[in-house]
Amino acid sequence: MLIIKNILKKNSMIRNIFVTLENKLVPVLVRISPVLATKYIYIRATDKKLNLKSPKDFNEKLQWLKLYWKNSLVVKCSDKYEVREYVKECGCEEILNILYGVYNSTKEIEWESLPHQFVLKTTNGCGTNIICEDKNNLNQNKVFNKLKDWMKIDYGLRYAEIHYSKMTPRIICEKYIETKAGLLPNDYKIYCFNGQPKLILVVTERAKKMKLSFLDLKWKKMNIGYGEYNSNEIPKKPNSLDAMIEYSRKLSKPFPFVRIDFYDYNDRPILGEMTFTPAGCVAGYYNEFGLNLLGEMLSLPKLHINTTTNKDEF
Repeated sequence: MLIIKNILKKNSMIRNIFVTLENKLVPVLVRISPVLATKYIYIRATDKKLNLKSPKDFNEKLQWLKLYWKNSLVVKCSDKYEVREYVKECGCEEILNILYGVYNSTKEIEWESLPHQFVLKTTNGCGTNIICEDKNNLNQNKVFNKLKDWMKIDYGLRYAEIHYSKMTPRIICEKYIETKAGLLPNDYKIYCFNGQPKLILVVTERAKKMKLSFLDLKWKKMNIGYGEYNSNEIPKKPNSLDAMIEYSRKLSKPFPFVRIDFYDYNDRPILGEMTFTPAGCVAGYYNEFGLNLLGEMLSLPKLHINTTTNKDEF
């Protein structure tokens, strides 16, 4: 695999052909065998062979969970609309962002009725957000065309994250959240293991070149980050941190692992999303020490297949 990467790095024409073929073949492989597809995706991203028999580090264990711990709650809580019902069931409705609308297609969106500022998201994908700071400067046709394209994508086929394939594609419109200074808020991503919050990833400078800071629950730096986005600075502690941690504890109870993302808005937590397979389980922003440390935190459960269906799937 390393030899192939070196060839692709040196020859742009071969690289473009390879990427085109890969984009077509990986979804086919996912449909045939999510396990084989996962092994290919993993070695392609990390240059390491995936150990599913005895996974050790964090990415390996997340891959195992993705393939073998199948629970319908993972599908529900990964869905940016369906998760709202779960949050309400947990008695945490107050952390939900204001919802302006949910739509099955762009045809249902009444553009004129939307506020001056808002955020549009597809509910079954990652990074499919349109942040509107001024509706007068936003091209409606371009926005709708982008949403239509996103709605056609089966995100479960990109990294063999099959739970995304089980969702109903929809669009939601939520309140635009900004800081008192009118900036995009920081992301506070709380890593929860077997119902216990253990650490926080803070994402700052999202409008520029984002920075990642790993901190423990006492807001002390953890030296587990790697790469160009890793920050050596400790960001300002949000006033709602203790509340974020407590809400994370409530919401994460059923899961071996989940990352729960929050914003701090007027000193109170607002839920962003719940993520079970961050970065497709091939994240390159941990150093080796961090991968092993997080791997030790994650105790894998017994193989689990959802007994509510007859299929060996979600």
